[in-house]
Amino acid sequence: MTIFYIIIGIIIVTAIVIAISRGGLADVEEKAKYRYNRKNFFLTRAEHECYDALVEAVGAEYHIFAQVHLPTLVDHTVRGQDWRAALAHINRKSVDFVLCDKAYLSPKLAIELDDKSHERADRQERDREVERILREAGVSLLRLENRGSFSPSELAQKIKETLNPKSTSL
Repeated sequence: MTIFYIIIGIIIVTAIVIAISRGGLADVEEKAKYRYNRKNFFLTRAEHECYDALVEAVGAEYHIFAQVHLPTLVDHTVRGQDWRAALAHINRKSVDFVLCDKAYLSPKLAIELDDKSHERADRQERDREVERILREAGVSLLRLENRGSFSPSELAQKIKETLNPKSTSL
């Protein structure tokens, strides 16, 4: 009978250890609680100035969204590929702005504002990959160099040229 109680005791202890290791006993192990603070500004100064110029240039025609993550912009659940890996590949990537039509909120143009960080080799590699992803997904991309100020009329022209390349080359 003593061996029976020893075996039962071992089974119970093993079950408790397994439950704890899988997080099954919340009272025993408390999950980490991270703290956060509100940012004072949603956009950098240059991004804000570019946003204001975009609103003036095309705000009547398009909705302008800032800091758009690629999973919001492109569908990673393409038949025949590992969608989890595809999501992981784009999950931390974003573009500075996206122009969407006002009727359906359909993405029409992604915009990247290039600052000094885009001169780094790692950033250039990231930029090439984002360009490839957007091109293959059928999303036009406009790269803007941050020169300190933005002309709404020049932005409107660049946007028009990017969205309608054939009509501007005539």
